[in-house]
Amino acid sequence: MSSVRALLRDSTSLWPNTAAIGYILLGYFGGWWALFQGSTALFIVGVVAIAHAMTIAAYLMHDCGHNSIFKDTELNSRLGRWLNVICGSNYGTYEDMRYKHMRHHVDNCEPVTFDYRSWLKRHPVVHRVVNALEWAYIPAVELIMHGMQIIAPFVYEDKRSQRGRVMRVVLLRFSLFALITWLSPIAALGYVLAYVLFITFLRFMDNFQHSYEIFYRLNDPDFVPPLKGDVEYEQSHTYSNLISQRWPWLNLIALNFSYHNAHHAKPTLSWHRLPELHASLYPDQCPQQLTFWPQLVEFHRHRVARVLSEHYGEDDVVTQLRNGDATGVNALSFLTAF
Repeated sequence: MSSVRALLRDSTSLWPNTAAIGYILLGYFGGWWALFQGSTALFIVGVVAIAHAMTIAAYLMHDCGHNSIFKDTELNSRLGRWLNVICGSNYGTYEDMRYKHMRHHVDNCEPVTFDYRSWLKRHPVVHRVVNALEWAYIPAVELIMHGMQIIAPFVYEDKRSQRGRVMRVVLLRFSLFALITWLSPIAALGYVLAYVLFITFLRFMDNFQHSYEIFYRLNDPDFVPPLKGDVEYEQSHTYSNLISQRWPWLNLIALNFSYHNAHHAKPTLSWHRLPELHASLYPDQCPQQLTFWPQLVEFHRHRVARVLSEHYGEDDVVTQLRNGDATGVNALSFLTAF
């Protein structure tokens, strides 16, 4: 056991990370088992289990991207790649995901490549369909961005080398899903519902965590963001959207990703240490802390307006939530590197 601890960045993270990985495996594969049982109750259990297993996998992959788990970058990358498979987002590479997210931290902005808003404006029929789906709580914008993971190697020259890899992943995943659909259409439906829940939850957590500017310059090596390295700007435009302050254990639903100011203060700190850092940074009350229910109300209220939203406006998010005009922004997931 001591030899394993020696590989870890934080020796206290052995059991928390072991528990997280065990939970992911149990939830994901146990959820699939439940979907095939033909029971309504087990169907619901299976959908929730798979959705939450993918959620924890995504946030643990995020920690791999920060090299928060192992000292060695390659060990973090190996785990991150497998977690990317569990998340169903391995059409894109773990390395691309990590690069985009590191740019987010270093550049103090939201760097992306694909301007889906301009694309929707040029395709009004598709825009209307997307609005209708978003109104029905189907995360159409996020699905478009995930679809870009497949399309990008055939559109962007710098991703051309990934064409063979994408075709292999598509063939494998689509073939497996076709087999599952043939064996049990209900199980296939359950996975689709789980995936939508998973994407929706990640979108909700991303929605109000920053009020950064969006730049469509992710792959431009000459681009210098105006607020790169500005720590004061970073903290004042970052928000801690705790699921619960009264019952801190509920924040484990998002693997403590809600302690976002603490995460940006020390990005390499393991997820299980973030509540402790948050408490030490803000012994009284974090000025950037958001209340859960107003976020949920605004997330619901502005679900269609948010399709073309690009910024939060002049006020900070705390003020906007208080005033009821916090629209939020779509398509900023760390899972989609475009």
